[in-house]
Amino acid sequence: MIKDALDKENIVYSIQEHKDTAYDGLFILQKGYATLFVEEKDKEKVQVIVERIKSLPYVVYSKD
Repeated sequence: MIKDALDKENIVYSIQEHKDTAYDGLFILQKGYATLFVEEKDKEKVQVIVERIKSLPYVVYSKD
């Protein structure tokens, strides 16, 4: 979702994932899933986008 939102706003970004198959996600609790890098000029705009996405309700749909 974040990637799509940043692409729509034409914001240049880089995402560095913190996965290490040797430790099977052990460090995700400490480091988080990934780090998002953006240009300084876009920092505030990106913070608004990320906060908006984080505030969306998480809904799971069941086939039942």
